[in-house]
Amino acid sequence: MKIKDTIDRIPGGLMIVPLFLGALINTVDQLHLPFIMEFLKSLGVSPTADGHHEFLRIGGFSEALFKNGANTLCALFLFCAGSQMNLRVGGIALKKGVILTTSKYAAGITIGFIWGILSDPVSGFLGLSTMAIIAAMTNGNGGMYAALTGQYGNRSDVGATAVLSLNDGPFFTLMALGMMGSQFPIIAFVAVLLPIAIGMLLGNLDPKVRDFLAPAENIVIPFFAFALGANMNLKNFFNSEVVLAGLVLALMTIIISGGFMVIAFKIFKQKSYIAPWAEASTAGNAVATPAAIAAAATVASGTGLMTAAEAQVYQDIVAIATAQISVATITTALLVPFAVILADKYQRKRGIIGTLEDDELRKSLERQNTVKSVPERGLGGVQGE
Repeated sequence: MKIKDTIDRIPGGLMIVPLFLGALINTVDQLHLPFIMEFLKSLGVSPTADGHHEFLRIGGFSEALFKNGANTLCALFLFCAGSQMNLRVGGIALKKGVILTTSKYAAGITIGFIWGILSDPVSGFLGLSTMAIIAAMTNGNGGMYAALTGQYGNRSDVGATAVLSLNDGPFFTLMALGMMGSQFPIIAFVAVLLPIAIGMLLGNLDPKVRDFLAPAENIVIPFFAFALGANMNLKNFFNSEVVLAGLVLALMTIIISGGFMVIAFKIFKQKSYIAPWAEASTAGNAVATPAAIAAAATVASGTGLMTAAEAQVYQDIVAIATAQISVATITTALLVPFAVILADKYQRKRGIIGTLEDDELRKSLERQNTVKSVPERGLGGVQGE
């Protein structure tokens, strides 16, 4: 059976398929069907606190991994992802990476802030929270970016991936929520970001550590995705607050964050806009951000900077925000390649070839202008003489 190949054909499949599978099993559990509970009872499964028997609550290693392991597995993922953040970047690639990261972040904060002001920061228009908007719009799909710029972009576009990897995880979302008034103590940032920082340090000190941890980054994804899904109910995926909100979130990510990045490239006189459109996506990693924010809120509650009620607000929107971001992830994965292809065709009609570096492109355009400025000669001499 070609299970892995089938999953790979689904946009964000390594994250989305296990997440939906976990949600499906949990949904069946929450139906509390008598014949299922009787079967589990016959196996000796202990009842939950409310007296039910559930597949995902059988105890032991199974429950620890598949039901309760989301935070631990997310931490391991962030550690491995941090180890792949290469800080040795070329000058032009560094410049592009900073421009893209900053402008994408600015787009996410701006829309999240406006959305919260005009509606409600917890459950605004379409049920979208400020947290969900910022998490989705500031975190781009690095794998798709690398693939698209590798085909349609130039060397420095691809090299910018190293800087763009810094937007993986919850850091930027935490920082944005802090700027908007949420009181997260320093220790909350440290507690969430320490795995990334240690991974980044080790990966940059020793390339062999980076190589050793590289496979683990993808290996962990389906496990923490399943555990996240195992705490969600599929009924949340089939309502307007998820499907419609997720689609709107995807379009905002592509159009608005892509537009912000294109404008930033224009300001800094970059000629090709392949990289901005390639980064106008929502990463599968962003699905884990609501859970990480909720964990940080719990830490904040423990230190007294947040009340228990304020921390509970973040806990309560984890499921719906995760579902909305999942829809945005799939949608942007389908649409962003088309945006890049259209941008490439538009540029080529104007003589801008995205695979050339700016200096190469400048020389190419100069040659084209020189050729156009030379009078055409017919059989009888120079035309117009």
